[in-house]
This record gives sequence, structure tokens and C-alpha cells, in this order.
Amino acid sequence: MESTLKRSVVEERNVDAYGVRTEKLSDGRENSHDLGKGKVVLVMGATGTGKSRLAIELAAHFGGEIINSDKMQVFPGLDIVTNKVTDEERAGIPHHLLGTVSPDAEFTAEDFRREATLMVESILRRERLPIIAGGSNSYIEELIEGGGQEFKQRFDCCFLWVHVDLSVLHQFVGERVDRMVERGLVEEVRGLFDPNVADYSKGIRQSIGVPELDCYFRAEAAGDGNEAKMAKLLEDAIAEVKSNTCKLTFSQLEKIRRLSTMWNMTKVDATAVFERKGKEADEAWEENVSRPCFQVVAKFLEPAQAKRSS
Repeated sequence: MESTLKRSVVEERNVDAYGVRTEKLSDGRENSHDLGKGKVVLVMGATGTGKSRLAIELAAHFGGEIINSDKMQVFPGLDIVTNKVTDEERAGIPHHLLGTVSPDAEFTAEDFRREATLMVESILRRERLPIIAGGSNSYIEELIEGGGQEFKQRFDCCFLWVHVDLSVLHQFVGERVDRMVERGLVEEVRGLFDPNVADYSKGIRQSIGVPELDCYFRAEAAGDGNEAKMAKLLEDAIAEVKSNTCKLTFSQLEKIRRLSTMWNMTKVDATAVFERKGKEADEAWEENVSRPCFQVVAKFLEPAQAKRSS
């Protein structure tokens, strides 16, 4: 009797997507053992604060995979405009929902919730750490609070908020737009421009940097502007890209502040990083962002029993 029971218990063991270990017995019955909720790390912050850098560092250290939550980066193309991480920057870390959605599609927050949940389940089944990173806070709010709060009920979440003072961040994003122009932003958007299309409300055409250049490209296509006029149109368009990016950072920050009253967030201040250059900036990042976030995530990932005994 005893040996038969042992053979039946070890016949098959699995861990389902809900973090429950099941043991299938030879007579078809199942025993279940709750191993706790699956754990997910979410990296939040306004555009330009270093979310991708932190997410990649965490993934490399803790064995994670990254799920993009930037609503423009889900579309392929416009890598400069949308500031996608390069293959080199990814450092071999798997990225999901990055350039995988049809560029003309309407990928809603509900779509993101469904797709991201499936990806979290898949990553956890591979015994890896899901790390969700991106600036579209409407996506994150829908993921956590939408669908009857199913995600919150199924998974433990660690929220990391990378903050930079707006005055410092606005200067940085303005300089970043200039660097994007040098890298080919105008040429990249020119490849998307269609004089017969004036709708910038759907898909990747919503990206900041696309509608702002419409007047410039229309004048260019019509050939009705001299060199000085074209230069002024381009200057105005780039200034508008900078202005709209700054407006975006402000609205992102306001939403994160609201969400921080609902969720338990760890806020790290990266302002000092942006006030320094070179090695000093890297040292400030290590001290103010990397190290405290690594400590928080390590504590978050501790087994429940270890936490109770500490």
C-alpha cells in the first residue's frame, strides 16, 4: 500500500500559471500545493528617465525577460522617433511586445492587458522573472486594475518608479531630440509621410515626431518653399517635438503620482545622474538607482518563509 502511494504521488508534477504545484496521481486525482503568487517587477517613470536601462540591468542580474509597455514601441519601424532600445542595448535580454503589432492597428489598453498577461504566464513557466517597462501608464493601470483586477489577484507586483526633476528632465529631452535629429529622425519620418493621409490618430503615426513634421513635408512635396522658409518650417517642427515631449513627461508624472497613492511604489531619484557626465553620471546611477532597486527586487524575490524568519 505504502509503496503504491509513493509511486502514484511522484508520477507527474507541474506548476501551473497560477503558481500552484500540482501532483497528478496514477488514479487520476490531483493534489495541489500553493507556492504563492507569481512575481512581476514593473519599472515606471516619465520618458527619458532611464526605465529601459534599469529594466535591462535587472533582467541581466535576476534572470528576467522584459515586456514593453510603451504604446508606440509596440509597433515596428520609427526606431529613432520612438527611441527603441537597440540590439546592442538589449544585451541579449529577451524583449516582448517590442515592434510586434501592425503599425496601423489600434492596440488598446485592454489588448495590452491580455497580451501582457499571457507573456507573464509564459515567462514564469520558464522560471524567469517578468519585468514590465515603459512609459504608457494607461497600459499599466489597465493591466493592474482592469479585468476585475485579475492580474493583481494572481501576481505579486513590485513597482519601481524612476524619477527625475522636471526642470532637469526637460533640458535632457530637448537635447535628446537634437541627437535624434542628428541620427536621422527627419529622414525616418519622411519615409512614412503620405501626402494623401492626414490622420495621425492611429497606430505608429501618433508618435511624437510624426504629426509635427507634416507641414514641413507638405511644403517640401509641393516645392512651394524657398530655403529660408523650409529651414524655418523644420526649426518650428523640431521645437514642437520638444514641446510636446515635455508636455508628455508632465502628464506621465501626474499619472504616476496618482497611481502611487494606489500602489506601493519604490521611488528612486535619478536627478543627480542627469546633472553629471561620463563616469560621474554612471557612479550616480549606481548609487541612486541600480543599487537600491537591486536591493528592493532581491527582497521582493525572497521566499515567503525566509521573509517570515527575518
